[in-house]
Amino acid sequence: MRVVRRFHKWLMAILAVQFLIWSITGMYMVYFNIHYIHGDLLVHNHQKAIDPSKINVTVAHLQDRFPTLASLTLKVLIELPVYQIDNECSKLLIDATNGNLLSPIDESLAKQIAIHAYTGKGAVTSVLLFKENQPFEVSSRHLPVWQVQFDDFALPSLYISAQSGAIVTKRHSFWRLFDWMFRFHIMDYETSEVDNWLLWCTTLLGLLSCGCGLYLVFSKLASKRSRSSNRAMR
Repeated sequence: MRVVRRFHKWLMAILAVQFLIWSITGMYMVYFNIHYIHGDLLVHNHQKAIDPSKINVTVAHLQDRFPTLASLTLKVLIELPVYQIDNECSKLLIDATNGNLLSPIDESLAKQIAIHAYTGKGAVTSVLLFKENQPFEVSSRHLPVWQVQFDDFALPSLYISAQSGAIVTKRHSFWRLFDWMFRFHIMDYETSEVDNWLLWCTTLLGLLSCGCGLYLVFSKLASKRSRSSNRAMR
């Protein structure tokens, strides 16, 4: 009992800080609606019908022009009908009215796309193109990507693919803090991977500590019962 009690005390002293971190980060992540954290409220869900009369470029023409074409999508970019062509290694955007190549998206068009989609009233403060060394909040698979920042509550940013013109992700200060909370919660401070040895070791030590605590509780209860029985027999 003495050895288990001492082991339990020191083990809990070591794990107490991480248990507190788990509690604080868990409360933060549960408190906020996940759709708000994902930035879904930052953009309009524009769904506009495509006007067939504006389509002046045929699919056959595009197949001849791009022999490596893997797939083709007709969509609306702001008010303009466009074709998105997926090749083996990239995506291209073609103006469906005249066949002009729109990608890579330039700064002016990226800004227009962001303003058209943004639900807030803040003004654009910066427009930056990232081809490498992107911020931690956007995946490298989206490169090259435009970052459009707005002067609004929680400093929102929209990331727009320079190839397809699509908004690939939305970020704001609460998401950024959420990301750090998640990293501290799963004890992976670089890649945010749940499957890491530090989390596993801490979890196993936590279970071991709980086991020691249960052993101490049941041993104390058994001891009390034994004393009560002895008194009754006397």
